[in-house]
Amino acid sequence: MTIVWPSTLPLPSIQGYGLHPGEAILRTEMEAGPARQRRRYTQVPSRITVRWSFRREQFALFESWYRWRAKEGGEWFEIDLLGGLGLAAHEARFTRPFDARPRSGVLWDVSSELEIRERPTLDEAALEIFLDSDPAALLASVSDLNTLVHQRLPGPMIW
Repeated sequence: MTIVWPSTLPLPSIQGYGLHPGEAILRTEMEAGPARQRRRYTQVPSRITVRWSFRREQFALFESWYRWRAKEGGEWFEIDLLGGLGLAAHEARFTRPFDARPRSGVLWDVSSELEIRERPTLDEAALEIFLDSDPAALLASVSDLNTLVHQRLPGPMIW
């Protein structure tokens, strides 16, 4: 069963949000000359610092979801998080217990850190296209093509 972030809860806010890629490089200092570096891992989990502002009833739901579905934060779950490609689905789990502080009688500030298995990025073919093109012009062309296909061209012909 896939555990999913509750749709009735807000996503993490931008305030306090931070993406921290894991270290995939092993560096060896040499007695003389430049240090040597090599790639140690091909897939390294990244950590994301997150913060939510919950109303009282949302905080109650979050606490219960965290305890029962996320198994005190130890289970992987799906959540939309912000990255270089925009808002995208990530597989995440908590790396430490959450910290909750009341802001007023009805609001709670909750912060924690999530570990994500893999950051969504451009694949190598898309990277090559973007490196060889003007990204703004390329995205404008895609937008124009979308408008042409979905708004200007006639629908399917019925014979």
